Amino acid sequence: MSMATKVVSKEKIMLNAKVADKTEAIRLAGELLVKAGHVTPDYVDKMLEREEIVTTYIGSGVAIPHGTNESKESIRSTGISVVQIPDGVDFGEGNTAYLLIGIAAVGDEHLELLSNIAVICSDEANVNRVVHAKTAEEIITLFEEGM
Repeated sequence: MSMATKVVSKEKIMLNAKVADKTEAIRLAGELLVKAGHVTPDYVDKMLEREEIVTTYIGSGVAIPHGTNESKESIRSTGISVVQIPDGVDFGEGNTAYLLIGIAAVGDEHLELLSNIAVICSDEANVNRVVHAKTAEEIITLFEEGM
């Protein structure tokens, strides 16, 4: 079973999200992780705190919001959420995110997750495929191929 199969699932993918700002976008990514049972609700606040410290925008239209180092006790299991924002959301400094990948990881698993996500997202064609995917299944397939 690949890392992706374990961490990406239909209920953690939101298609065509419309958000007013990056705070709302990060909340959506966090709420998906809460609903799936990966994190406690206070993890979402830690994701917003992390964004205040340093942006989680990584380039190519992608942001990977995650909690601060102090948020470890809010994490129950490793998982990622995917929020597709076709119209984009301003992440500051002229950066627009079209894809948010929320991350919660136990122990050092976030390192593996981040490197997998970075590989997928370093290819702008991949990012475009995820941003324009019409179904959650399409997104899962793209992640499974990449991970």
